[in-house]
Amino acid sequence: MPRENMTDLLSFATVAKEGSFTRAAKRLGVTQSALSHAMNNLEARLGLQLLNRSTRSVSTTEAGERLLRAVGPQFEQIEVELTALTGMRDKPAGNIRITAPEHAVETVLWPALQRMLPDYPDITVEVVTSDARTDIVAERFDAGVRVGEYVEKDMVAVCIAPPMRMAVVGAPAYLKGRSRPRGPEDLTGHRCINLGRVSRGDLFPWEFEKAGKEVNVRVEGQLALTSLRVIRNAALAGLGLAYLPEEKVLADVAEGRLVRVLKDWCEPFPGYHLYYPSRRQPAPAFTVLLEALRHRG
Repeated sequence: MPRENMTDLLSFATVAKEGSFTRAAKRLGVTQSALSHAMNNLEARLGLQLLNRSTRSVSTTEAGERLLRAVGPQFEQIEVELTALTGMRDKPAGNIRITAPEHAVETVLWPALQRMLPDYPDITVEVVTSDARTDIVAERFDAGVRVGEYVEKDMVAVCIAPPMRMAVVGAPAYLKGRSRPRGPEDLTGHRCINLGRVSRGDLFPWEFEKAGKEVNVRVEGQLALTSLRVIRNAALAGLGLAYLPEEKVLADVAEGRLVRVLKDWCEPFPGYHLYYPSRRQPAPAFTVLLEALRHRG
């Protein structure tokens, strides 16, 4: 392949990935006009339009998306291998992109990053907080975090947290004069504080298990929130029952601010796992983060 073709393909993949001629030119170390000229030449040689251009953004056409699927992974692998060479230096370097739900960021990722980053100044980490089941390959993340039972089979999954357990809690003021639920079906008679899934525009079901019997309940109430912290505050304020990770409310229960119900229906389940594509060789920077996160309990 002529050298100019390889250069133009790399330029195209960078523009498509960045969604911007400005950012792509900066990343490649060329001028925007030179980059635009290269893209025009590539499209002319192929006789196809690869990019949709507007004053605000750049996106791939159908032909462009097909070309990106073909050449993008090849350039990414080359970049991974080049980054891996930094392992020969004293300090690993590079950028790591991770997607994780808010609770995992707060309880697992953030403590590990606090410990790790001061010792590795050449590593940068981008954490995108999301409750979505993200396709990390398509979205160009290095890894994602998810509860163990929901990790796809074609991914490498590494346990980074102990098993989790949920808790249904309510304030004494809310429960006063009300019958406490004895089973998940009794929740229909209560005001419940829902957790909303921003990515899907719906609500998380409350999942229960006892003696091998699994029950999912869609609860009703006046509130649907997207933050576990705010849901806890709403429960403390007596606005209904909440379904929260056990560790978030243990102190409240111990000190009498919240009362736990349905404890025998809340069995432990696999905790958070870091997952990443099995076909990729982890770069040194990613290996450092993986070791910082790995749960050994």
